[in-house]
Amino acid sequence: MELKEIASIAGKGGLYRIVKPTRSGVIVESIDNKKQRLVVNANQRVSVLKEISIYTTTADGTEPLQNILVKINSEFGDDPGVDSNSSPEELRAFLQHILPDYDKERVYPSDIKKLVSWYKVLLENAPETLQPGNETEDAPEAEAETEENPAAEKPEKEEKEKKSKSAKAPKAEKEEK
Repeated sequence: MELKEIASIAGKGGLYRIVKPTRSGVIVESIDNKKQRLVVNANQRVSVLKEISIYTTTADGTEPLQNILVKINSEFGDDPGVDSNSSPEELRAFLQHILPDYDKERVYPSDIKKLVSWYKVLLENAPETLQPGNETEDAPEAEAETEENPAAEKPEKEEKEKKSKSAKAPKAEKEEK
């Protein structure tokens, strides 16, 4: 499982694996032991973990969540030392240790609580997402595959259209005669 397959839904606790898109939204399944499936409408806020970053004071301005999760895993392993019930000072000290240049004005304690709770859920249910190099190696291959597939489908569609036009053309000629 990769972070591009895992999402957080506003108003719902926990993390969800994206199963399949629908016309009106997406089908998700909780990644905990319950494996509860939900249909999430398009008007609900769904955040894919791969697209989430934490504000920093560096030139880039953000640090991807994947990098931060890998740093937490390499520094702390199974026990990050804080949880969602920790005081705001402890949470800020934790993030300061992991990401020294995080933006203290734009990153709130509630954001750090989410980070810690997501880390614990991922550690328990999808530990492969916390390994270094998991996302960066797979991303170019996935992009190349998606670029190749639409190109392969276009000639098939064009052939079908030509066949349907050629099949209709003789009928039109017969009617004119």
